[in-house]
Amino acid sequence: MFLAAAAQRTKRMRFGPLVYVLPLHHPIRLIEEICMVDQISGGRLDVGIGPGTGGGTELAMWGGNPDENVERFEETLDILRKGLQTGFLTYRGKFLDVVELWMELRPRQKPHPPLWWAGNAETAARRGANFIANGSIDQIARVSKVYLDAWERAKAGDTPEIYRPAQPLYGGTRRIFIADTDAEARERAIESYHSYLSHFAKPAPDGHDASTGAAGAFNEVVKASSWFQKLEQPGLPRPGVSENTVATMRITPEEAIEAEALVCGSPATVRKYVEQYCADSGANYFVGSFQWGDLTHEEASRSLRYFTETVMPGLAG
Repeated sequence: MFLAAAAQRTKRMRFGPLVYVLPLHHPIRLIEEICMVDQISGGRLDVGIGPGTGGGTELAMWGGNPDENVERFEETLDILRKGLQTGFLTYRGKFLDVVELWMELRPRQKPHPPLWWAGNAETAARRGANFIANGSIDQIARVSKVYLDAWERAKAGDTPEIYRPAQPLYGGTRRIFIADTDAEARERAIESYHSYLSHFAKPAPDGHDASTGAAGAFNEVVKASSWFQKLEQPGLPRPGVSENTVATMRITPEEAIEAEALVCGSPATVRKYVEQYCADSGANYFVGSFQWGDLTHEEASRSLRYFTETVMPGLAG
């Protein structure tokens, strides 16, 4: 498992965005950014990619045409793969047309840093990307099998620029909070999860309707989704954001704990959960999110320290 490996190589911990919303980026600028960070980090960068949320609403919010979102995503990904693997890039596309453009910056990892995809197992496998999913341990076990089956099928159709690692990484992500006791951890995790849920919709200036303006299309998608609803819990800390600008997922913190999206407890309780994950998920990777909601840096650091010192040691892959 990732946890066991990470415990043995703490000084070589990997990092990266999950995800770059590719339609929002100029591909050449993104290539240079990836190369720079990969070099500075000594080859420890992983790159998450995706088309964004809500069928182009993020692109629309930034002043673009949402109908171009899929085309922009595919073209940017194509350029990204090619540009990271060549010294001079020639590409004739709908949005970019360059001839023998010098790729001045090069990645440290060859042929390029690993790619990650979140959410859809078959899409991740088809693109040769590592995979992160949500869901319970049982759900992760099922989707891991889907991913591995799709990975084997996709190999035969790979084009030359697709780099497919010999052993992909795949698993689930959890928001984690660890405190001295189960009761303390649960109380603070529930409080912070309310804050986390309030962060999805984009705010409008005070006195303005959040269904119009630059963020309007995005917020309409948020409110229309079965996973989201208006937040009706006054008193939560949201500086500068009026009540009618905020929408949240249709899930309570207690339901998040039940669904294993939120894991909280004492070090012993969380270790027991992670041991079960390692034994039953069928995955070879685990992503823990420790800074979320309104957790302070001190709280997140203490929780992470509990995890690295008490939960991770001795876990076998």
